[in-house]
Amino acid sequence: MHSVWAVTRNTVAQAIRMRVAIVVFLLLLILLPLMSMVMTGDGTLLGKLQTFTSYGLGLISFLMSILTIAISTYTLSNDIKRKSIFLVLTKPIHRFELLLGKLLGIILINAVLLTLFGGILYGCTMLIPRMTDAPGDQTMRAEFEFFTSRVGIKPEMDYEVLYQKAQERFEAMRDADQLPEGMSASRVMGQLRGQEIMKVKSVAPGQAKEWRFDNVRVKNAQDPDTVIFIRYKYAVTVPPPNEQVLGMWRIGDLRQFTNESQEIVTPVYRMEMEEATRTMHEFAVPAAAITEDGFLALGFFNNPAVNRTTIIPEELEILYKTGTYTENYIRVLLLMMIQLIFLATLGVSLSTWLSFPVAILVNIAVYFTGLINFFIMSAIEGIGEIFAVFYVFVIKPILWLLPHFDQMYQPSWYIVDGKTLPLSFLLMTFGVTVCVKALLFLLAGMFIFSRREIAKAAV
Repeated sequence: MHSVWAVTRNTVAQAIRMRVAIVVFLLLLILLPLMSMVMTGDGTLLGKLQTFTSYGLGLISFLMSILTIAISTYTLSNDIKRKSIFLVLTKPIHRFELLLGKLLGIILINAVLLTLFGGILYGCTMLIPRMTDAPGDQTMRAEFEFFTSRVGIKPEMDYEVLYQKAQERFEAMRDADQLPEGMSASRVMGQLRGQEIMKVKSVAPGQAKEWRFDNVRVKNAQDPDTVIFIRYKYAVTVPPPNEQVLGMWRIGDLRQFTNESQEIVTPVYRMEMEEATRTMHEFAVPAAAITEDGFLALGFFNNPAVNRTTIIPEELEILYKTGTYTENYIRVLLLMMIQLIFLATLGVSLSTWLSFPVAILVNIAVYFTGLINFFIMSAIEGIGEIFAVFYVFVIKPILWLLPHFDQMYQPSWYIVDGKTLPLSFLLMTFGVTVCVKALLFLLAGMFIFSRREIAKAAV
């Protein structure tokens, strides 16, 4: 352990002398406070906070990832190139201890820098409301929608039934010889599935739609100050002249209206709002709308007297508070640390058998692949059936082995919208990314390095 710690100290000292480390340190130290002053977002306090944290977290994640890649691929490669490794390997230290020391040194640097710049970003975020002359309604909205930690529940959809309907339509078109020419069967099925899903989501003029949610467990639901949020975005089949549609919502236990003689026990709230299409919207209602057994229903009516187009409420979900902003922010920083540990491990592993230029290029390629991993997987899955076998047994395992840095693995995914990063998801990400993927790369690097000939004996 003493040998590992000695290598760790040496790695930290070596990294501090690197120019890239100094550049990253100065950039973050200058840009983060500057961004908090110049960024305005959509002009509201909420927009300013969301824009600043989104770009701030993105900047920290990007620059620290580049720094991690540079240090992890340089430190061992430089020792081998300059032959300073000869002074180490002649001492009573195993090669795997050398690699562990290098890796621990990089992780220690990342932990210190991430704590420092994460703290700066947090402090600037907390100062923005005090330095912004925002109206009271904007301050309250920022408190409810940003400085919080909320869990979202989305309506369930029976995809098996929808896919079955799409399969029946496909078979009917095939029997009638009506399949489009030049289009593969998988592509036709994909379009038919999309059409069936769109039918379920769409609300034509004069029609109503209802979504039901079970197990909506909110603490102190009867407290007048406890609220839930309805989040959604409007899509339309024909754009209205002013890009605005009127939404008419009912929130509560709508089962009470199925029997006119039944007594109304749980309050039902009505909301009418004219809002823009293709933009995320939220409104709050008292949590008293939830029944004692955790049931809640949302009703939407497309008023034909006002709207002349079919409305498609998308990305619909119910949000309710489960924690604090600070607690959620710490979890987001831990998620970033998990990603940095993977990049550090990969870089050290690559440097055991590749030169510095090649190792850094491979690590950068893996990093940018992780930023679009979900996009690559969804794009490849749309390729024809001939390619499917090769995809399942070759490409998909390779993509799984690579990291995920996009969508729900992206730090700003949670902070910008005030969504809770579940502890279970964080632990699962740590287990898969660090304890499985990173460990596999580390063991492979140790195996290769233990058998690598560092220098030939001269007689």
